[in-house]
Amino acid sequence: MHSDSNLNHGGRLRAAAHDYRIPLQHWLDLSTGINPTGWPVPALPAEVWRRLPEDDDGLAMASLAYFGGQRVLPLAGSQAAIQALPQLFAPRQVGILSPCYAEHMKAWQAAGHQVEAIAYADVDAALKRVDVLLLSNPNNPTGGLIAPDMLRAWHARLSARGGLLIVDEAFIDATPEQSVLSDARQPGLVVLRSLGKFWGLAGVRCGFIAAEDHLLDELSARLGPWTVSGPARWVAQRALADRVWQQTQILQLAASSERLANLLNAHGLRSPSGCALFRWVPTALASELFEAFAQRAVLLRKYDEGLRFGLPGNEPQWQQLEAVLTKVMA
Repeated sequence: MHSDSNLNHGGRLRAAAHDYRIPLQHWLDLSTGINPTGWPVPALPAEVWRRLPEDDDGLAMASLAYFGGQRVLPLAGSQAAIQALPQLFAPRQVGILSPCYAEHMKAWQAAGHQVEAIAYADVDAALKRVDVLLLSNPNNPTGGLIAPDMLRAWHARLSARGGLLIVDEAFIDATPEQSVLSDARQPGLVVLRSLGKFWGLAGVRCGFIAAEDHLLDELSARLGPWTVSGPARWVAQRALADRVWQQTQILQLAASSERLANLLNAHGLRSPSGCALFRWVPTALASELFEAFAQRAVLLRKYDEGLRFGLPGNEPQWQQLEAVLTKVMA
């Protein structure tokens, strides 16, 4: 049987196929929260593969336009920022609103900081004692969303005493009006973004960080040159500029998320929250349900508190999920 440690980030489909002895082609992978109808990457020019990445290739202008004039630093996925950012600071008291993407806590602990998991209900008290408050917004895995005005209020309280608010917005591009990235020039605010989720381009390994200029400069110096490959930069530039595709996806993903919530609720799996890219099912039976779905070739993302369901990508996949739901919940 499979070990959950093999699937820490979702998407370990080959490992699941091996562990459950089900051929790869039979699986429905709903474990990642990645857009299953991602941006259609065109053929790349041959010279993109032959040249070193160049800062003046157009990505800077495309990102400025997409992010509303806010400077961002491109890097090899937001994971690169998650790992390097804690190393820029002397040891601090760090609070992570939980549940949260586990790599955040791992990186801050590895850099020598004192880290604690904080429940959302306890954030007011935490703001009085922590130096750094970190959250994913929308939350990963629940999809819960903190309104921008509330985040700005938290930031004001932290920055008034030299603190830092870090907002991981990996799943926010389908609801861009909820972002606080436009405020990231202010001291004490850091925002992370990803090309992997909304655009469905996780394999490109391209993300962005927005913060004060001096922090971006320090991080850039630490990471060194060519942190994002030339092909990845070429794809990112064009994906960020494709506004027609983005607007179409915003509508399509919202409809798919609602459809998924209704389907889960209809089969007795209550989904009280989620975002455009996944739905959350809180349950004490997460392990048992995960196994039952996996034995029928549907891979989910399991947490102690529940299950995260990503979106099917086409009608046959929707039908496959409904058939398995019927069998599992009978």
